[in-house]
Amino acid sequence: MWRFFIGRLIGAIPAFMPLPCERVFQIRLHMTIYDLIEYIVRKHEPVSPCSRSSHALSQCHREASFICDYRHRQIPAPGRLRVCHSTRIGSPLMSLSSRQSVIIALIVASAYFMENLDATVIATALPHMAATFGVTPVRLSIGMTAYLLALAVFIPISGWVADRFGQRSVFGSAIVVFTGASILCGLSNGLVEFTVARILQGLGGAMMVPVGRLAVLRSTEKRHLMRSIAYITWPGLAAPVLGPALGGFISTYFSWRWIFLLNVPIGLLGLALTATFIPNYRESSRRPFDVPGFVLSGVALTCLMYGMELVGQPHGDWHITVAALTGGVAAAAFAVRHFRRAEHPLIDLAPWRIPTFRVTLEGGSLYVVSVSVSPFLLPLFFQLGFGLNAFAAGLLVLAYAAGNLAMKTVTTPILKRFGFRKVMIVNGLLTAATIALCALLSPDTPRTLIMLVLLIGGLCRSMQFTSINTLAFADVPPARMSSASTFFSMVQQMTIGLGIAFGAIALHAAVLIHGGHAQLSLADFRVAFLLVAALVLISILYFIGIEPDAGCEVSGHAQAASQ
Repeated sequence: MWRFFIGRLIGAIPAFMPLPCERVFQIRLHMTIYDLIEYIVRKHEPVSPCSRSSHALSQCHREASFICDYRHRQIPAPGRLRVCHSTRIGSPLMSLSSRQSVIIALIVASAYFMENLDATVIATALPHMAATFGVTPVRLSIGMTAYLLALAVFIPISGWVADRFGQRSVFGSAIVVFTGASILCGLSNGLVEFTVARILQGLGGAMMVPVGRLAVLRSTEKRHLMRSIAYITWPGLAAPVLGPALGGFISTYFSWRWIFLLNVPIGLLGLALTATFIPNYRESSRRPFDVPGFVLSGVALTCLMYGMELVGQPHGDWHITVAALTGGVAAAAFAVRHFRRAEHPLIDLAPWRIPTFRVTLEGGSLYVVSVSVSPFLLPLFFQLGFGLNAFAAGLLVLAYAAGNLAMKTVTTPILKRFGFRKVMIVNGLLTAATIALCALLSPDTPRTLIMLVLLIGGLCRSMQFTSINTLAFADVPPARMSSASTFFSMVQQMTIGLGIAFGAIALHAAVLIHGGHAQLSLADFRVAFLLVAALVLISILYFIGIEPDAGCEVSGHAQAASQ
């Protein structure tokens, strides 16, 4: 089996080349991998002997016709699929089957999981890594900061790079950079080389998620958009919850270096599948690179992310924090002014005028901020408030991740039955209720009840994330899809960082309310949970303004209501 995948990986490399490969074995490669994954997808479907024989016969005919037509240039090269008009989200639109769209979504989901996991996985491994490097764990936290800053700075250029060089080329190159940087992280023996490797990782991650989402949007029909978005959403929800527990387990029982080296087989497999299935669409017209826009957005995002990082530190210098946040806001204002006036802006602000896109960014950002607190707040709550050790606290938090995974199978029928507006309002209320219930938990509460509350909270979180990520692109015109994906990824990255900062602010506020004592108590966490629940309720005010039929073409709610 390993020889099979290595051979396919080497054979898939020509798919990243700008000119089509002339060798017939390259075409056979694409047919072989496609048939392998098609078998995995359909392995539970009952197949009669007659249909199996007819499928094998049609497969031989399809492959022979494919090779013959390719030699005579009647069809495009593998991975460079035909452009056609259809009901898909992106445009120009590739003639992809529904099953291939699912495969593309799963490839992007794997990359999304790697990127989000590496943002949090080293948190519990810092003591072991610090001992290896001969520094304090506090100094080593620069590795986490460097990764997040690199993500924030380079996300704005992802759309331009994908349009210029092709989405498959950029996505595949991002996987190579991310995987190579993971190897460098695992082999690092000093703080400087580790920090440089983390910056390279952030660069690769900044290209992976926005470009991957763009590939999914361009290859998915509107009626299948929710399914594809659900595939690429739940890894991003589960990774921050699983990251600290996984990092602690690996660093305790094995070596912290395996945290990064485990990305290598995932990256190699993802590279082979990317070369096989993701089409290399690029814009026909080349727009110039917006250097002033890149500088302004980079300064703004760096200052804002660094300022929010300082807010989350209990003993940070508030002078530096205020200066960073003020500089970030000022640079962001100049960047918006530039984007509105530039002929070819790096980030097109036109999608902001689309009601569904604007509402999901405004209300959705508040929601993301509130629920991004949970992976930060819950482990501290169980360790400091309940007196549990890190492993026991991690086991309880796993119920939250289980809810994120379990909701994927029922998201589509729920949205089809009730529509986006009702679901996002009711689900927001349920989310606020589960967060408020956490404030009522105590060390005497049965563990089963605690896990049930967290499970329901994870279900609601997954449902709302899928709804927000789907509705945001439901009405975006094809010409604006690249800018919308970049804009959305940039704002979402900011809100996740703001969520951690908001959790720290909520705890600080709770300490001040209770007299400013040194140690966090159970009462402090209860106040923090209530503040987070209040923020969720504020986000619902934006969802109330959504039109009842918003996104009906994507959810199928209008057709379901008429039947």
